[in-house]
Parts: sequence; structure tokens; C-alpha cells
Amino acid sequence: MSITPIITFKAGLCQVDHNSKPYKVEPDSRPGYIYLYSEDDLIHFCWRPRNVPLDEPEIDLVMVPTDGHFTPYNTRNPTEPSAKTNGRIFVLKFTSSSQRHIFWLQSKPQGQSGDPTWFSPRDLKIGEIVDQLLQGEEVDVTRELASVRNNTDDSRRDDEDETMEDVEGHGDAHAHHRGGSGGAGPGATGGDFRQEGEDSRDGGADGARAASNNANNDAADAVRNFLASIQANQKLGGGDGQSAQGKLYPLLNDLLEPSTTIPMLDSASDEYVDNLLSYLPPMVLVLSQQGENGDDIDKEPSAEAVEAAKQAMSSGQKRALLKKVLRSPQFTQSLASLTSALRDGGLPTVAGSLGIAVENGGLVRGGSVPLGGGDAVEAFVEGVKKTVQKK
Repeated sequence: MSITPIITFKAGLCQVDHNSKPYKVEPDSRPGYIYLYSEDDLIHFCWRPRNVPLDEPEIDLVMVPTDGHFTPYNTRNPTEPSAKTNGRIFVLKFTSSSQRHIFWLQSKPQGQSGDPTWFSPRDLKIGEIVDQLLQGEEVDVTRELASVRNNTDDSRRDDEDETMEDVEGHGDAHAHHRGGSGGAGPGATGGDFRQEGEDSRDGGADGARAASNNANNDAADAVRNFLASIQANQKLGGGDGQSAQGKLYPLLNDLLEPSTTIPMLDSASDEYVDNLLSYLPPMVLVLSQQGENGDDIDKEPSAEAVEAAKQAMSSGQKRALLKKVLRSPQFTQSLASLTSALRDGGLPTVAGSLGIAVENGGLVRGGSVPLGGGDAVEAFVEGVKKTVQKK
């Protein structure tokens, strides 16, 4: 597939250390690019190391318009007194979940005082463009960048990065619907990423962690049907039901973020990986073996075809496929929907469909009303733990 970025700029990943208080955000030293492109009228937000081809991003998020925001971390007035940084940090966050992706700009900082946390007008403009694209807005990237490229508020004479290699964007106001004609190519390099960000940063990230669970196809159908009925009831009732009631408890999509599930998958045995594959749709397994040039499948693959696809896959291929699923927006959105169903009184139905034993059948103790809110989510998670332990 040919990819034409709308905008490309130098940035690195950050990892959050949840064992420290406050949480510490540490930069990944690999030089990389953030780039956005459009496909089927949806924006893809991607990150890749600079030595990796354009079509093999390490992060590829399909963004639903208005769900994502790309914002600079406020180093002047942080929410926590100890949340100081020594680099320019941007946060990709979502309205549908509390999941976060944190990045640090790898172009040389332009502050005349040498402050590595200072965002130049150009840095802020890049973030503004990305955020506008995530909202589904029409953006003339070239014009927007040109409006600050010659800004004299801060000197760029010491910038060791090539301007159009550091950030690129081409096309008119409709460019991001047609793909545009800009962006750094697969082999592009530039700038010394060691100029900044090698030390740790303290930041305010959030999230909780727990183990993953799975369900069979029949149970998944039952859950989907229930979710549909919940959504219909919400529209008719015009409210959130019990979703705002009960104790605070993390969402399932917060508990099962890629930062938790991917390391678990890396350390899993081949037997466990094969077991996880059995929960994927048969079509996904077969198509993963055919690649982009494979024949279209117009009917459900046979059990023999699915088993043949599994046997043809190496251990690395199996893990790569599962990682792609765990990182997909669809997986995150499904977890969010399941959380909503649990919070809105669906615990007994969901737990029963998945074969999970929950305390008191998912009902309020001494009554016949389903648990709701955070109490229901917690009861579900505890039920999953106990069910797995029994097995």
C-alpha cells in the first residue's frame, strides 16, 4: 500500500514508569518520526523509527474524528508541583478512554536561553496542525507551516535539522482527504536526536494495570447483542443509567493497555500464544497468511483452512498478529463498550454469556437489582481472576 503523509516531524516515544511516585516519563532514545496520512477518509496517526520503512510503523492508530487530541505538556503550570520536564513533550489522548501516548520532539530546541522545555511558535503550530487533523478539519499544512517558518521571535540559526526533513506538509486545504504529496520518505534521516531528552522526565500520566481475558465466539455474539440493546435503551432514556453511580474503578481499556498486554505476550509460551489465536476470527487468521496480494475470501474459512494457516505461521508471525490486534482501535473500543455495558447493569448477562462466576450472580447483595458503575466492573474483573484460578 502506498502511503503519502500529510505531515511528518521528528519525535520519539516515551515510556511511563508506574512504579515511581509521581510517575516518571522516560524517553526512548531511538530517533523517530510522527506522521499522519489519510485512508478511507480516516486519519492514521503513526510513529516509526527513522530506519524503518514508511509502511511499517510501530504505532498505527486509526483515529475517529474528534476522539483524539494532540496537546503540548504544560511545563509552566503543571498539575503536580513535581511534574517537571527537561524536554518538549506532546500527549496524544482520547475522549473515549484515558489511554495516553507520550512523545518528545527530537528537533533541536530553539529557546535562546537554552531551556529545553521551551516550545517555539513552530513547535506549537505543528501540534495545532496535528490536533486539527484529528478533529477532522480541513488544513492547508504548507500554508500553516509557512506562517511561522520565518517567525523572528526566536532564532533558528542553530537548528541542526533540515527544515523540510524535520517537518513536512504539502497540499491544499483538501489535501488530507486525497493523501497530499508530502512527508519524509522511508529512508529519510536528519538531526542528532541526542541533542535533548536523554534524561528522564517527570510527568502526570495515568492508568491502571491487570491481566487479560478472552471469550469464545458464541459468548461474543451474546455480548454484542446485549451491547446493542444497552445502546438502544440509552438513546431512549436520554441518560447514562447507572454509569455515573458506584465506586470509581478503572475502565477495562485502561487495565488492558498495550503497555501491559504486549510485554505479557512477549513473555508468553508458544502454547499460550496458540490458545490466544483460537479466539481470533477465522477470517483474520487466513487473511494474515495471504497478505495484500491474496485472493478475496467470500465465505467463512473452513476449520481445515484455519488450522493450515496456524501451522504455516511462525511463532514470530503469530505474536505479531496478536500485537496488531491488541494495538488496534477496534480492540480498545470493544473494551470501552464492554465496560459501558457492565456499568449500565449488564453484569449478570455478560458474565453468564462468558462463563464467568461473579459474586452474588452480579446482583446487589440481598436484592435483585444488577450491580452498576465501578462496582460492576470490579466484580467482573474479580470474577475473571477467580474463574482463571479455578481452571
